[in-house]
Amino acid sequence: MSLAAAARVGDAVAAIATPALVIDLDALERNIARMAAYAREHGMRLRPHAKTHKCAEIAKRQIAAGAVGVCVQKLSEAQALAEAGVADLYISNEVVDAGKLAELAALAARARLAIAVDSGLGVDRLAAALKAAGTSVDVFVEVDVGHGRCGVAPAAAASLAHQVVSHGLRFAGLQAYHGRAQHLRTPAERESAIRHAVSLARAAQASVTSAGIACPLVTGAGTGTFVLEAASGLYGELQAGSYVFMDRDYADNHAAPHAPAFEHALFVKSQVMSAGTSHVVVDAGHKSHAIDSGLPRVHGRELEFVNGGDEHGILRKHGAAPLPALGETVWLIPGHCDPTVNLHEHYVVVRGGLEAGRVEAVWPIDARGCIR
Repeated sequence: MSLAAAARVGDAVAAIATPALVIDLDALERNIARMAAYAREHGMRLRPHAKTHKCAEIAKRQIAAGAVGVCVQKLSEAQALAEAGVADLYISNEVVDAGKLAELAALAARARLAIAVDSGLGVDRLAAALKAAGTSVDVFVEVDVGHGRCGVAPAAAASLAHQVVSHGLRFAGLQAYHGRAQHLRTPAERESAIRHAVSLARAAQASVTSAGIACPLVTGAGTGTFVLEAASGLYGELQAGSYVFMDRDYADNHAAPHAPAFEHALFVKSQVMSAGTSHVVVDAGHKSHAIDSGLPRVHGRELEFVNGGDEHGILRKHGAAPLPALGETVWLIPGHCDPTVNLHEHYVVVRGGLEAGRVEAVWPIDARGCIR
């Protein structure tokens, strides 16, 4: 059976074949609306990260709610979403391969694009590709604000920005994302990390402006910290992505004061396929959900999910409730939504809840497997 046949529009939730990646559409819409409202009320641009969902339909709904466009991490993600009609894309990552940059320059003829840079080589190759294609993109200089991954030191931002403008490219501002801060559990820990990140981003901005180059925008932030970037007085754009789904790992964070509440909207529907005396086994293992951020949580039941391998998940009691029966549905909340999504080809989209709802749509995961 093809994955597309796992559900048909109009089916009851009970008819969805397992395992399946299911969106609670009512919760998804509330999450999109709440983040859009927060950005609007705080005078922030919103550019959600589409690496979370990899789906043009969701990106279009975010844009319709007020987002200026979406972020992606890979050129191939940008190509897939542009092909599906998403017209404003920021590759918030570096690309230095000359062949890929030629593809990016060609794509810029069909969509508004931006890209991050953190090396002179990257800038030179980008400029050459754009010149050859006769196209243009916005260019952000990435600053390492604490993650220890990509990005230049704040003091080096001015030199790289100068190289951007000397090539006649559009310098759009600074990319300043602190990924490690997103899953610090307490608000105090996240506040400390972002306070330091803001100080580094501010120093980078000062180095750029002191060189006589305007710095139009500082962009960054994630689902764990966007309240802090919004309050900084420095950031003008938020890139949070996982808020649309709220996986188990993000939900384990202690909520920050005054942050909007987001709901779980992404689930793996599974079924009990075997029953023992002290455990049951469901048909959703590692090939159905990513485990890099831990195992999934069982939704609405006092059960512990135990690693069962590629095709199996073992459930044990985690309270007084009985084990589910053979053939019974069990809903799983993935530990990490982004790589879980990349394991599936479609979302089964349900309206009316996980119990009494019906399938409203089946959406393709347009950028599934786009890792190039």
